[in-house]
Amino acid sequence: MKERLDKIISSRCLLTRTEAAKAIRRGRVSVDGKVCTIPDSKFDTCENVITLDGNKVKRSPYLYIMMNKPEGVLSATEDKNCATVLDLLPEEYARRGLGVVGRLDKDATGLLLLTDDGQLNHRLTSPKSHATKLYRVTTDKPALPEHIDAFASGMDLGDFIAKPGKLILGEGESFVEISEGKFHQVKRMFEKVGLHVLTLKRLRIGALQLDESLGAGEYRLLTEEEEKQIGAF
Repeated sequence: MKERLDKIISSRCLLTRTEAAKAIRRGRVSVDGKVCTIPDSKFDTCENVITLDGNKVKRSPYLYIMMNKPEGVLSATEDKNCATVLDLLPEEYARRGLGVVGRLDKDATGLLLLTDDGQLNHRLTSPKSHATKLYRVTTDKPALPEHIDAFASGMDLGDFIAKPGKLILGEGESFVEISEGKFHQVKRMFEKVGLHVLTLKRLRIGALQLDESLGAGEYRLLTEEEEKQIGAF
């Protein structure tokens, strides 16, 4: 679908519409290798290669941000008493109306996806979604081979019966893969077999892997390949 060039640059490059128009008029934007200085020219990001200062402009108008969530920060858009993940982002990101995909507990860390793509957020968090989540867990006592069957059979946690999960034993830690993400679910599953969770870190959502080069609280935009992995387009 064709859009105005200034709108394309604004939505994809985190500029205001006025800033985008100025960049275009100053010759900083090229379309299919040719400089375009007319802000209201219309193009299709799926058909035309658009660059700003030589850098290719992404196809999607939405923001998809990967964050390595730190401990002690809420997976929320706002809170009166505690810092949220949006407080870790610059204003040009935060003003985009981002939502959190698959929240993590305050003391949990790891992969968090933030986006202003409401439809994708709904798809990934819907109970009908089959996107699995992988967590690395440390506990007060080692997980044992017999616990593998307990996770695989599904657990009655009182208010709901958890779907079968996959427990993988490691050296001093465990890995668990589940297809749900209900309130404190991973912690409660370990508590069900007599283990107390000390640390919990999410490593993967579906095919999207945490970029281990990101330090606690750091973030980056998804690559185009990663956007494909989450079904952004």
